[in-house]
Amino acid sequence: MQERDDPETVGRRVQQLRTARGLTQRQLAEPAYTPAYVSTLEAGRVRASDEALRHIAGRLGVAFEELAIGRPAHLATDLRLRLTEAQRTLATGAAEEAAAQYTALCAEAESHGLAHEQATALLGLGECALDTGELTEARQYFERAEDHMAGEPLPVRVPAVRGRAVAHYLAGELRYAVYLLESTLDELNRGGLHDPDALLLLYASVIGPYMDMGAQARAAQAAEFALALAPQVADPALVARMHRSVARTLLAEGRVAEADSSLAKAVELYRQLQIRTELANCHWMRGYVYAQDGELERAEAELRQALTMLSATRAALYSSQVAVELADVLHRRGKSQEAAELLHGVLGDLSSERGAVHSAGAHRLLGIIAEDARETEAAEEHYVRALSLLERAGAAGDLADLCRLLGDLLRRTGRVEAALDAYRTGLGHRTAPGTTTLGPAPAQPPL
Repeated sequence: MQERDDPETVGRRVQQLRTARGLTQRQLAEPAYTPAYVSTLEAGRVRASDEALRHIAGRLGVAFEELAIGRPAHLATDLRLRLTEAQRTLATGAAEEAAAQYTALCAEAESHGLAHEQATALLGLGECALDTGELTEARQYFERAEDHMAGEPLPVRVPAVRGRAVAHYLAGELRYAVYLLESTLDELNRGGLHDPDALLLLYASVIGPYMDMGAQARAAQAAEFALALAPQVADPALVARMHRSVARTLLAEGRVAEADSSLAKAVELYRQLQIRTELANCHWMRGYVYAQDGELERAEAELRQALTMLSATRAALYSSQVAVELADVLHRRGKSQEAAELLHGVLGDLSSERGAVHSAGAHRLLGIIAEDARETEAAEEHYVRALSLLERAGAAGDLADLCRLLGDLLRRTGRVEAALDAYRTGLGHRTAPGTTTLGPAPAQPPL
C-alpha cells in the first residue's frame, strides 16, 4: 500500500468531501462496494485498500493523494514552479518581493509536509536576507534549511552550509566562515562525494575569506580548483559566480589580464541571466581590478555603476561595501571630500557584526583623509577603531598595513614606544603562517 494518513483521518476526509458534494454513502460506494463499507471507512474502523480508495477518489472527483494524505494533486510540482518564479524574482534584484514570495511558499510547504520544498524556500529566504544585509536572519534561515535536509546527502546540503558561511563572513567572522567551508570540502573530497556543483560553490565562496585573512596561497589553489571544475557544471549562474571570485585571486598573483577576462565572462553570463545583483557585483570586482592596476578613472566608472545597481535593488550591505571601495578610488583621484562624505554616509550600515572588514576599511580611509588634513586626533581615533574591527575579523593582511599607518602616526607625534608597539603588532600579523583552520588544508578533489 502507498503511504497515507491513519484510518480515522482518511475516514473524516472522505466524509467531509462526500457531504460537500451532496452524495449518499450508497452513491459513493456503488457499483463496486456497499454503503456499509463506506460507513465503516468513514468511521475510521477499516483501513481501505489502495484500490478502494482510488474508486472513492474517482467518485469524489479528487486525486488519490488528496484522500490518502490530504495533499491536493500536483501540489509539490506547483510549489516547485512557484519557487522557481521566486528565484527569478530574486535574480532580478527584487529581494524584498522575492522574500514575500518565499515566505508564503514556505508556509504552504510546511502545512502540507513538503520538507524538500520548505527547505528550498528557506534557502531562498536566506539569500534574500544576504542581499538586504540582514545577516542574523540569513544565518537562521540557512540553519533551518539544514535542519530540514538533515537526512539528505552532503552535496544536497552544501547550499545551506555555504549560505551560513557567507553570513558569518559578511559579519566579519572570517575564521569561522573558512572553517565551515573547509570542513565541508574536506568531507566531500575524503568521502568520494565529488559533486561538481557543490565543490565549485564551496571553492568560489572560500576565496574571499582567504584573501581577507591574508591566505593568498590557499585562495590561489581554491581558484585553480574552481576553474578546473567549471566545465563540469551546468548552472551558468554558478559558473558566473565562480569567475567573479576567481578574478580576485588572479589579481593578487599579478595576472591582471586574466582577472579582467574572468570578470568579462561572468558579466556576460549574468547579463544573459538578468541577475542584477550578481551583475552589479561583477562591476564591483572589475572596478577593484582597475583600481589595483592604477586605472582609477575606469575603476570609478565601474564602481559607480555597481553602486547604482545595488542601490536600486536595495542590497544595503553590498551597497555599503562598494561605497567604501569607491571612496578609496575617489581619494586616490584627489576627491577626498567626496570620499569622506560617502564614507560617513555608509558607516551606519556597517559594524563589527555586519561587514566588519569594510567597516574597518572605511575607518582606515577616514584616518588617512584626516591625516592629510592634519587632524591627528581624528586620524588616530579612526585607525584604532579600524584596528579593533580587523582584530575581531582576523584579517591579517589588512591588520599589518593598518599597524604601519598607526605606527607612523604615533612616531610623527613623538610617541615612539607606542609606535614601536604598533609596528611589532603589525609584524606579528605579517609573519604569521596564514593558516586558517586548526589542521591542514582540506583534501583535494581528484582533478
